[in-house]
Amino acid sequence: MSLIAAVGQARALDGREAGLKATHRALNDLGSVPPVLALVVSSYQYEPQQVVNGVASLIGNTPMIGFSTPAGLSSDGLHNHSVVVALLAATDARVDVQWLAGYTQGSREISQQLAELLKRKPKQPALLFADGFNADAEQVCNSLPAGTNLTGALSSGDLHAGNAYQIGGTQFGAGGLALARMEGRIRVGVGYGHGWQPVGTHFRVTRSRGFWVRTLDGRPASEAYAHLFGYPAREWAFPPLNHLARLYPLGLEQYDKSLLLRSPLRVEADGSFRMNAAVSDGSEAYLLTGSLSACQAAAQAAAAQALKELNGAHPVLALVLADIAWQMLFEAQPGGDAAAVQSALGVDVPLIGGYTLGQIVPGAERQPQFLNQHMVVMVFGEPEQGEY
Repeated sequence: MSLIAAVGQARALDGREAGLKATHRALNDLGSVPPVLALVVSSYQYEPQQVVNGVASLIGNTPMIGFSTPAGLSSDGLHNHSVVVALLAATDARVDVQWLAGYTQGSREISQQLAELLKRKPKQPALLFADGFNADAEQVCNSLPAGTNLTGALSSGDLHAGNAYQIGGTQFGAGGLALARMEGRIRVGVGYGHGWQPVGTHFRVTRSRGFWVRTLDGRPASEAYAHLFGYPAREWAFPPLNHLARLYPLGLEQYDKSLLLRSPLRVEADGSFRMNAAVSDGSEAYLLTGSLSACQAAAQAAAAQALKELNGAHPVLALVLADIAWQMLFEAQPGGDAAAVQSALGVDVPLIGGYTLGQIVPGAERQPQFLNQHMVVMVFGEPEQGEY
Protein backbone atom coordinates (compact mmCIF):
# COMPACT_ATOMS: atom_id res chain seq x y z
CA MET A 1 0.00 0.00 0.00
CA SER A 2 1.49 3.35 -1.04
CA LEU A 3 -1.00 5.69 0.69
CA ILE A 4 -1.27 5.66 4.48
CA ALA A 5 -2.32 8.13 7.16
CA ALA A 6 -1.96 8.70 10.90
CA VAL A 7 -3.55 11.16 13.33
CA GLY A 8 -2.10 12.64 16.51
CA GLN A 9 -3.72 14.91 19.11
CA ALA A 10 -2.27 16.84 22.04
CA ARG A 11 -3.06 19.52 24.61
CA ALA A 12 -0.48 21.86 26.09
CA LEU A 13 -0.08 25.30 27.59
CA ASP A 14 1.16 26.78 24.32
CA GLY A 15 0.57 26.06 20.64
CA ARG A 16 4.13 25.08 19.83
CA GLU A 17 4.20 22.26 22.37
CA ALA A 18 0.71 21.07 21.40
CA GLY A 19 1.58 21.08 17.69
CA LEU A 20 4.88 19.32 18.29
CA LYS A 21 3.36 16.60 20.48
CA ALA A 22 0.45 15.96 18.10
CA THR A 23 2.81 15.71 15.13
CA HIS A 24 5.19 13.43 17.03
CA ARG A 25 2.34 11.02 17.81
CA ALA A 26 1.20 10.99 14.19
CA LEU A 27 4.76 10.36 12.96
CA ASN A 28 5.17 7.46 15.37
CA ASP A 29 2.11 5.78 13.87
CA LEU A 30 3.10 6.61 10.29
CA GLY A 31 6.29 4.62 10.14
CA SER A 32 9.06 5.25 7.64
CA VAL A 33 7.02 6.55 4.67
CA PRO A 34 7.58 10.32 4.28
CA PRO A 35 4.44 12.47 4.60
CA VAL A 36 3.22 14.46 1.60
CA LEU A 37 0.63 16.52 3.49
CA ALA A 38 -0.04 17.66 7.06
CA LEU A 39 -3.61 18.59 8.01
CA VAL A 40 -3.72 20.78 11.12
CA VAL A 41 -6.85 21.54 13.15
CA SER A 42 -5.96 23.94 15.94
CA SER A 43 -7.80 25.52 18.82
CA TYR A 44 -8.27 29.24 18.14
CA GLN A 45 -6.87 29.81 21.64
CA TYR A 46 -3.37 29.01 20.38
CA GLU A 47 -1.27 31.50 18.45
CA PRO A 48 -0.98 30.24 14.86
CA GLN A 49 2.74 31.07 14.69
CA GLN A 50 3.40 28.75 17.62
CA VAL A 51 1.31 25.93 16.15
CA VAL A 52 3.05 26.20 12.76
CA ASN A 53 6.48 26.24 14.41
CA GLY A 54 5.69 23.17 16.48
CA VAL A 55 4.41 21.11 13.55
CA ALA A 56 7.08 22.28 11.10
CA SER A 57 9.89 21.49 13.54
CA LEU A 58 9.22 17.78 12.93
CA ILE A 59 8.02 17.63 9.32
CA GLY A 60 10.33 20.22 7.74
CA ASN A 61 9.10 21.34 4.31
CA THR A 62 6.15 18.95 4.11
CA PRO A 63 3.12 20.88 2.73
CA MET A 64 0.82 21.96 5.56
CA ILE A 65 -2.76 23.23 5.55
CA GLY A 66 -5.13 23.88 8.43
CA PHE A 67 -7.67 26.01 10.21
CA SER A 68 -8.71 27.21 13.67
CA THR A 69 -11.75 25.86 15.47
CA PRO A 70 -13.44 25.92 18.89
CA ALA A 71 -12.84 22.16 19.24
CA GLY A 72 -11.02 19.52 17.25
CA LEU A 73 -12.28 16.06 16.36
CA SER A 74 -10.58 12.70 16.03
CA SER A 75 -11.50 9.03 16.29
CA ASP A 76 -11.22 9.49 20.07
CA GLY A 77 -13.91 12.18 20.13
CA LEU A 78 -13.94 15.92 20.78
CA HIS A 79 -10.85 17.83 21.95
CA ASN A 80 -10.98 21.29 23.51
CA HIS A 81 -7.87 23.50 23.63
CA SER A 82 -5.84 21.10 21.54
CA VAL A 83 -4.11 20.55 18.21
CA VAL A 84 -5.03 17.62 15.98
CA VAL A 85 -2.62 16.69 13.18
CA ALA A 86 -3.16 14.19 10.38
CA LEU A 87 -0.25 13.12 8.21
CA LEU A 88 -0.87 11.66 4.78
CA ALA A 89 2.05 9.66 3.37
CA ALA A 90 2.44 8.34 -0.16
CA THR A 91 5.07 7.13 -2.58
CA ASP A 92 3.12 8.10 -5.71
CA ALA A 93 1.19 11.25 -4.75
CA ARG A 94 2.08 14.94 -4.60
CA VAL A 95 0.46 17.86 -2.80
CA ASP A 96 1.03 21.56 -3.49
CA VAL A 97 -0.01 24.08 -0.83
CA GLN A 98 -0.36 27.79 -1.52
CA TRP A 99 -1.23 30.84 0.55
CA LEU A 100 -3.18 33.60 -1.18
CA ALA A 101 -2.75 36.65 1.05
CA GLY A 102 -5.00 39.67 1.34
CA TYR A 103 -8.27 37.99 0.52
CA THR A 104 -10.48 40.07 2.80
CA GLN A 105 -9.01 43.30 1.36
CA GLY A 106 -9.25 42.33 -2.31
CA SER A 107 -11.61 39.40 -2.57
CA ARG A 108 -12.31 39.61 -6.29
CA GLU A 109 -8.64 39.78 -7.26
CA ILE A 110 -7.72 36.84 -5.03
CA SER A 111 -10.74 34.88 -6.30
CA GLN A 112 -9.46 35.38 -9.82
CA GLN A 113 -6.02 34.10 -8.80
CA LEU A 114 -7.68 31.06 -7.23
CA ALA A 115 -9.71 30.42 -10.36
CA GLU A 116 -6.54 30.58 -12.49
CA LEU A 117 -4.84 28.03 -10.25
CA LEU A 118 -7.76 25.61 -10.28
CA LYS A 119 -8.81 25.82 -13.92
CA ARG A 120 -5.58 24.18 -15.06
CA LYS A 121 -6.70 20.84 -13.64
CA PRO A 122 -10.31 21.31 -12.43
CA LYS A 123 -10.83 17.57 -11.76
CA GLN A 124 -7.76 17.44 -9.52
CA PRO A 125 -8.85 17.24 -5.84
CA ALA A 126 -8.31 20.48 -3.95
CA LEU A 127 -8.90 21.62 -0.38
CA LEU A 128 -9.55 25.24 0.66
CA PHE A 129 -9.80 27.04 3.99
CA ALA A 130 -10.95 30.66 4.36
CA ASP A 131 -12.00 33.06 7.13
CA GLY A 132 -15.46 32.34 8.53
CA PHE A 133 -16.08 35.86 9.85
CA ASN A 134 -15.03 38.04 6.92
CA ALA A 135 -14.73 35.94 3.75
CA ASP A 136 -17.37 35.92 1.03
CA ALA A 137 -17.15 32.19 0.29
CA GLU A 138 -20.19 32.26 -1.98
CA GLN A 139 -18.44 34.79 -4.20
CA VAL A 140 -15.36 32.53 -4.23
CA CYS A 141 -17.44 29.56 -5.38
CA ASN A 142 -19.19 31.60 -8.06
CA SER A 143 -15.84 32.68 -9.50
CA LEU A 144 -14.68 29.11 -10.15
CA PRO A 145 -15.17 26.98 -13.27
CA ALA A 146 -17.99 24.44 -13.31
CA GLY A 147 -16.84 20.97 -12.30
CA THR A 148 -14.01 22.21 -10.05
CA ASN A 149 -13.26 19.44 -7.55
CA LEU A 150 -12.97 21.76 -4.54
CA THR A 151 -13.86 20.94 -0.93
CA GLY A 152 -13.34 23.21 2.04
CA ALA A 153 -14.60 25.17 5.01
CA LEU A 154 -14.54 28.51 6.77
CA SER A 155 -12.41 28.63 9.89
CA SER A 156 -14.02 29.37 13.24
CA GLY A 157 -12.90 30.63 16.60
CA ASP A 158 -14.03 33.04 19.28
CA LEU A 159 -17.59 33.99 18.30
CA HIS A 160 -17.51 37.05 20.56
CA ALA A 161 -14.23 38.48 19.27
CA GLY A 162 -14.67 37.21 15.73
CA ASN A 163 -11.12 35.90 15.40
CA ALA A 164 -10.08 32.85 13.41
CA TYR A 165 -7.16 31.85 11.20
CA GLN A 166 -6.02 29.59 8.39
CA ILE A 167 -2.66 27.90 7.80
CA GLY A 168 -1.08 27.46 4.38
CA GLY A 169 2.48 26.16 4.43
CA THR A 170 4.43 28.25 6.93
CA GLN A 171 2.10 31.21 6.40
CA PHE A 172 -1.05 31.92 8.37
CA GLY A 173 -3.57 34.55 9.33
CA ALA A 174 -7.20 35.60 9.13
CA GLY A 175 -7.14 37.37 5.78
CA GLY A 176 -5.80 34.75 3.38
CA LEU A 177 -6.90 31.62 1.55
CA ALA A 178 -5.09 28.32 2.16
CA LEU A 179 -5.21 25.95 -0.82
CA ALA A 180 -3.93 22.37 -1.21
CA ARG A 181 -3.96 20.65 -4.62
CA MET A 182 -3.45 16.90 -4.84
CA GLU A 183 -2.36 14.68 -7.73
CA GLY A 184 -1.01 11.20 -8.34
CA ARG A 185 -2.26 8.04 -6.65
CA ILE A 186 -4.77 9.74 -4.40
CA ARG A 187 -8.53 9.91 -4.72
CA VAL A 188 -11.12 11.71 -2.61
CA GLY A 189 -14.78 11.07 -1.96
CA VAL A 190 -17.03 13.76 -0.52
CA GLY A 191 -20.37 13.42 1.24
CA TYR A 192 -22.45 15.96 3.09
CA GLY A 193 -25.75 16.42 4.86
CA HIS A 194 -27.56 18.12 7.74
CA GLY A 195 -30.23 17.34 10.30
CA TRP A 196 -32.29 20.55 10.24
CA GLN A 197 -35.91 20.56 9.07
CA PRO A 198 -38.65 23.22 8.69
CA VAL A 199 -41.13 23.49 11.54
CA GLY A 200 -43.87 25.33 9.68
CA THR A 201 -42.98 28.92 10.56
CA HIS A 202 -42.59 31.02 7.43
CA PHE A 203 -41.03 34.46 6.89
CA ARG A 204 -40.46 36.87 4.05
CA VAL A 205 -37.11 38.66 4.06
CA THR A 206 -38.36 42.23 3.74
CA ARG A 207 -35.04 44.07 4.07
CA SER A 208 -31.46 42.90 3.74
CA ARG A 209 -28.13 44.46 2.84
CA GLY A 210 -25.04 42.42 2.06
CA PHE A 211 -24.42 40.06 4.95
CA TRP A 212 -27.15 41.57 7.13
CA VAL A 213 -30.77 40.41 7.29
CA ARG A 214 -32.48 43.50 8.70
CA THR A 215 -36.17 42.61 8.84
CA LEU A 216 -38.41 39.55 8.57
CA ASP A 217 -42.06 40.21 7.77
CA GLY A 218 -41.42 43.92 8.19
CA ARG A 219 -39.98 43.84 11.72
CA PRO A 220 -36.42 43.43 13.05
CA ALA A 221 -35.24 39.84 12.73
CA SER A 222 -34.73 39.54 16.48
CA GLU A 223 -38.38 40.51 17.07
CA ALA A 224 -39.51 37.71 14.78
CA TYR A 225 -37.49 35.20 16.83
CA ALA A 226 -38.58 36.78 20.11
CA HIS A 227 -42.20 36.23 19.14
CA LEU A 228 -41.51 32.56 18.42
CA PHE A 229 -39.24 31.66 21.35
CA GLY A 230 -40.57 33.92 24.09
CA TYR A 231 -37.35 35.78 24.92
CA PRO A 232 -37.47 39.60 24.65
CA ALA A 233 -36.04 40.96 21.40
CA ARG A 234 -33.33 42.95 23.23
CA GLU A 235 -31.94 39.74 24.82
CA TRP A 236 -31.13 38.30 21.38
CA ALA A 237 -28.35 40.88 21.01
CA PHE A 238 -26.42 39.51 24.02
CA PRO A 239 -24.86 36.16 25.01
CA PRO A 240 -25.86 33.44 24.88
CA LEU A 241 -28.80 34.08 22.53
CA ASN A 242 -26.91 36.24 20.03
CA HIS A 243 -24.84 33.18 18.98
CA LEU A 244 -27.33 30.42 19.78
CA ALA A 245 -29.46 31.88 17.00
CA ARG A 246 -27.27 29.73 14.72
CA LEU A 247 -29.19 26.71 15.97
CA TYR A 248 -32.23 28.12 14.16
CA PRO A 249 -31.18 28.84 10.57
CA LEU A 250 -33.31 30.07 7.71
CA GLY A 251 -34.24 27.73 4.89
CA LEU A 252 -34.51 29.85 1.73
CA GLU A 253 -36.90 28.46 -0.85
CA GLN A 254 -35.25 27.82 -4.22
CA TYR A 255 -36.83 27.68 -7.67
CA ASP A 256 -37.06 23.87 -7.42
CA LYS A 257 -38.71 24.12 -3.96
CA SER A 258 -35.57 22.87 -2.20
CA LEU A 259 -34.26 24.83 0.79
CA LEU A 260 -30.89 26.58 0.89
CA LEU A 261 -29.69 26.89 4.50
CA ARG A 262 -28.35 30.22 5.67
CA SER A 263 -27.30 30.63 9.32
CA PRO A 264 -26.70 33.72 11.47
CA LEU A 265 -23.22 34.33 12.81
CA ARG A 266 -24.76 36.51 15.49
CA VAL A 267 -27.61 38.88 16.29
CA GLU A 268 -26.58 42.55 16.15
CA ALA A 269 -27.56 45.29 18.61
CA ASP A 270 -30.12 46.66 16.14
CA GLY A 271 -31.83 43.26 15.93
CA SER A 272 -30.49 42.29 12.50
CA PHE A 273 -28.87 38.95 11.71
CA ARG A 274 -25.22 38.99 10.63
CA MET A 275 -24.76 36.22 8.06
CA ASN A 276 -21.69 35.14 6.06
CA ALA A 277 -23.60 34.82 2.79
CA ALA A 278 -25.93 37.35 1.20
CA VAL A 279 -29.70 36.84 1.49
CA SER A 280 -31.85 38.59 -1.11
CA ASP A 281 -34.79 40.87 -0.35
CA GLY A 282 -38.09 39.13 -0.95
CA SER A 283 -36.74 35.64 -0.24
CA GLU A 284 -39.20 33.17 1.21
CA ALA A 285 -37.65 31.68 4.35
CA TYR A 286 -38.60 28.89 6.74
CA LEU A 287 -37.44 28.48 10.33
CA LEU A 288 -35.44 25.26 10.72
CA THR A 289 -34.63 23.25 13.83
CA GLY A 290 -32.26 20.33 14.26
CA SER A 291 -32.32 17.10 16.25
CA LEU A 292 -29.61 14.76 17.50
CA SER A 293 -31.09 11.72 15.78
CA ALA A 294 -31.47 13.50 12.44
CA CYS A 295 -27.91 14.83 12.59
CA GLN A 296 -26.48 11.42 13.52
CA ALA A 297 -28.30 9.89 10.56
CA ALA A 298 -27.05 12.71 8.31
CA ALA A 299 -23.45 12.18 9.51
CA GLN A 300 -23.61 8.47 8.75
CA ALA A 301 -25.17 9.14 5.34
CA ALA A 302 -22.45 11.72 4.53
CA ALA A 303 -19.72 9.22 5.41
CA ALA A 304 -21.40 6.51 3.35
CA GLN A 305 -21.71 8.89 0.39
CA ALA A 306 -18.01 9.80 0.65
CA LEU A 307 -16.99 6.14 0.70
CA LYS A 308 -19.19 5.44 -2.33
CA GLU A 309 -17.58 8.30 -4.25
CA LEU A 310 -14.17 6.70 -3.77
CA ASN A 311 -15.27 4.23 -6.47
CA GLY A 312 -13.51 1.27 -4.92
CA ALA A 313 -10.41 3.12 -3.67
CA HIS A 314 -9.16 1.99 -0.28
CA PRO A 315 -10.04 4.64 2.39
CA VAL A 316 -7.13 5.74 4.59
CA LEU A 317 -8.25 9.03 6.23
CA ALA A 318 -11.42 11.07 6.79
CA LEU A 319 -11.62 14.84 7.22
CA VAL A 320 -14.81 16.00 8.98
CA LEU A 321 -15.88 19.63 8.52
CA ALA A 322 -18.94 20.18 10.71
CA ASP A 323 -20.80 23.43 11.17
CA ILE A 324 -20.40 25.03 14.59
CA ALA A 325 -24.15 24.51 15.08
CA TRP A 326 -23.39 20.79 15.38
CA GLN A 327 -21.13 21.46 18.36
CA MET A 328 -23.92 23.48 19.98
CA LEU A 329 -26.51 20.78 19.30
CA PHE A 330 -24.28 17.96 20.62
CA GLU A 331 -23.25 19.84 23.76
CA ALA A 332 -24.78 17.11 25.95
CA GLN A 333 -23.06 14.39 23.85
CA PRO A 334 -19.64 15.86 22.97
CA GLY A 335 -18.18 14.11 19.95
CA GLY A 336 -21.38 12.21 19.21
CA ASP A 337 -21.38 13.58 15.68
CA ALA A 338 -17.84 12.31 15.02
CA ALA A 339 -18.78 8.94 16.51
CA ALA A 340 -21.63 8.65 14.01
CA VAL A 341 -19.17 9.26 11.16
CA GLN A 342 -16.72 6.73 12.59
CA SER A 343 -19.41 4.07 12.82
CA ALA A 344 -20.05 4.44 9.10
CA LEU A 345 -16.36 4.53 8.15
CA GLY A 346 -15.29 1.60 10.30
CA VAL A 347 -12.70 1.62 13.07
CA ASP A 348 -9.73 1.26 10.70
CA VAL A 349 -10.13 4.69 9.08
CA PRO A 350 -8.60 7.47 11.23
CA LEU A 351 -10.52 10.71 11.51
CA ILE A 352 -9.60 14.38 11.90
CA GLY A 353 -11.93 17.37 11.91
CA GLY A 354 -13.27 20.48 13.51
CA TYR A 355 -16.16 22.92 13.68
CA THR A 356 -16.53 25.55 10.99
CA LEU A 357 -18.65 28.53 9.96
CA GLY A 358 -19.50 27.27 6.50
CA GLN A 359 -18.63 24.47 4.12
CA ILE A 360 -17.70 24.13 0.43
CA VAL A 361 -18.50 21.05 -1.64
CA PRO A 362 -17.81 20.13 -5.29
CA GLY A 363 -20.67 20.82 -7.67
CA ALA A 364 -20.14 17.90 -10.11
CA GLU A 365 -20.94 19.67 -13.39
CA ARG A 366 -21.73 22.91 -11.56
CA GLN A 367 -19.60 25.39 -9.66
CA PRO A 368 -18.64 24.44 -6.10
CA GLN A 369 -21.42 25.17 -3.62
CA PHE A 370 -21.21 27.14 -0.37
CA LEU A 371 -23.21 25.66 2.50
CA ASN A 372 -24.19 26.56 6.04
CA GLN A 373 -25.21 24.16 8.82
CA HIS A 374 -23.88 21.02 7.08
CA MET A 375 -21.39 18.33 7.91
CA VAL A 376 -18.94 17.52 5.12
CA VAL A 377 -16.98 14.26 5.16
CA MET A 378 -13.96 14.10 2.85
CA VAL A 379 -12.36 10.65 2.60
CA PHE A 380 -8.89 10.17 1.13
CA GLY A 381 -8.31 6.87 -0.62
CA GLU A 382 -5.80 4.94 -2.68
CA PRO A 383 -7.04 3.78 -6.10
CA GLU A 384 -6.35 0.36 -7.49
CA GLN A 385 -2.95 -0.22 -9.05
CA GLY A 386 -2.81 1.48 -12.45
CA GLU A 387 -5.71 3.88 -11.68
CA TYR A 388 -5.18 7.63 -11.23
